[in-house]
Amino acid sequence: MHIICPHCTTSYAVDSATFGDAGRTVRCSRCKETWRAMPEKVAVAAARVPSMAGADEAAGWTEPARAIPSIDSPSIASDLPETPEPGGTQQELAGAWTSPAQQDNTPQPQADKRPLTSRLRGLLKPRFALRGAAVNLNIVCVAMAAMVLALVIWRAEIVRLLPQTATFYRLAGLEVNLRGLVFKDVKMSSETVDGKPVLIIEGMIVAQTRKPVELPRLRFSVRDAHGSEIYAWNAVLEQAALKPGENVWFRSRLASPPPEGRSIDVRFFNRRDLATGSGV
Repeated sequence: MHIICPHCTTSYAVDSATFGDAGRTVRCSRCKETWRAMPEKVAVAAARVPSMAGADEAAGWTEPARAIPSIDSPSIASDLPETPEPGGTQQELAGAWTSPAQQDNTPQPQADKRPLTSRLRGLLKPRFALRGAAVNLNIVCVAMAAMVLALVIWRAEIVRLLPQTATFYRLAGLEVNLRGLVFKDVKMSSETVDGKPVLIIEGMIVAQTRKPVELPRLRFSVRDAHGSEIYAWNAVLEQAALKPGENVWFRSRLASPPPEGRSIDVRFFNRRDLATGSGV
């Protein structure tokens, strides 16, 4: 036998023996409405369903076999009260009914079937890429800073190995001292001996090397107002070498200095002096 929902005309196959003379309250699983199905209505529905099916076949329509499920009658009314109870949840009241109207055709998102390790790798890869780029940039900056510091600290050794780099340091305003010796507290004074003027040049030499260094001869030059050298002489120090951080005083005298002299330079004797024949 069949019953038809008076609200949406959905048909359900039921057992008429379970309705009795007083009928029973049922709920449509499609429109969620309830009504009391009577035995005579069940019989009428049974007659209408075949006729409707014949009309559908004549029109060329056929209902899918799963569109009208067969339901065991006790499962319909076993959990339903005699009268509708608005307070009951629709999920509890409609759980015993099935129909094509309950099918949800909404596309469901497909679950990611990749392994967990692959998904984690995909999420973490961009972060590690950015972090790796930052780390590489930091390494490059540190390496460049270390290289610049080395060029400044060991500039004497670099110029000694590569003399052409001396121009670079000169342009950068960095002094390159290949000898590791510096002059300090150089001063001049004059005195008169036997009625003749005597020029006195004195000062200190300091060793700034990490190992003992030999002391070369000193070169003194008298220059005129135009900066031209008009007289020069050499002096040999009594001490032959200096240890790291050690210093030595020097003193030289020039009797009857040239009257046109305006300044005196003090430096170490070098190879150019040998080439000019001023090694005396």
